[in-house]
Amino acid sequence: MRTAVAKDGALENTRRIIGLDPGLRNTGWGIIQIAGNRLQHLANGTVRSRPSDPLAQRLQQLYAGLDAIIADWTPDSAAAETTFVNKNPDATLKLGQARGVVLLAPANHGLAVAEYAPNQVKKTVVGVGHADKGQIHAMVSHLLPGCIIDSADAADALAVAICHAHWADRQWPTAPPAKRQPTRDRRSRTGGAGS
Repeated sequence: MRTAVAKDGALENTRRIIGLDPGLRNTGWGIIQIAGNRLQHLANGTVRSRPSDPLAQRLQQLYAGLDAIIADWTPDSAAAETTFVNKNPDATLKLGQARGVVLLAPANHGLAVAEYAPNQVKKTVVGVGHADKGQIHAMVSHLLPGCIIDSADAADALAVAICHAHWADRQWPTAPPAKRQPTRDRRSRTGGAGS
């Protein structure tokens, strides 16, 4: 937590969140600051690896880029989007390795990393779980006025940060509890208690 001066001159607690959208070629990142119920855009971008380099070097490029960003912006917490299973097992494995690096960078800075499913991020930010990239970009721009978004990956990362801002202080760390089905009163079937 940080302290900042509000418009009325009072001190208020603020928090910085880095959102991460893992990818081997492009990893999006976005940093927002929360003060009360207000969101403020601080920075966003994309860490890119060179596709012609060996896998180990590409993973190192992602790590070095994220490590520098986290050191420069000193977020208080991190959140990443979970990955979906791809039909191509080789691509899924490589994405999993990139995701591991993306989770490692903030963890090495002592940050807890929350994880959110893509549908949860979309539903939190846009209102529907199957929103397309254009809808996400538009809503992120609306929620963070004046924000110039670097790429679709950066827009996704900012959406993850916004999702985390919404859910982080709840009693559940990464998702709302499942809706409970209504239960029947057992007494009504047996004629009441003690019968």
